[in-house]
Amino acid sequence: MPVSSAVRDRCRTLLGAREEIRYVFPAVSLGPPGGAGFLVVVTGAGVSVLGTRVLRSDRPVSVHASFPRRTRLGPIRWRPGPRIELGSMTLEFDEEYAAVVAAADAEVFAPETLPPDPLPHL
Repeated sequence: MPVSSAVRDRCRTLLGAREEIRYVFPAVSLGPPGGAGFLVVVTGAGVSVLGTRVLRSDRPVSVHASFPRRTRLGPIRWRPGPRIELGSMTLEFDEEYAAVVAAADAEVFAPETLPPDPLPHL
């Protein structure tokens, strides 16, 4: 299930209105800082890991890390759930967001494999 427009708006407010958000998905850190909630936000310019409030994964409060857009999110490792390594962090996320991770990587590294956006106005 995609994150709501309200969550996207909160991310946009934290990142600045100039950033076009392409993909967003919630994740939990398995390494330092262990058990912390994050939103991974992919924009046209970069990849940001936003820290969220405790017990409120829909409320970003800080930019924890930033990476250039050419940063590969995958490969996804499955043990037991989907995980990625981003910088020094290991992030776990719900299986439903695996397609988001794959699409974010494909957009940069294999754009010819992406289908046309069915909802370009969102």
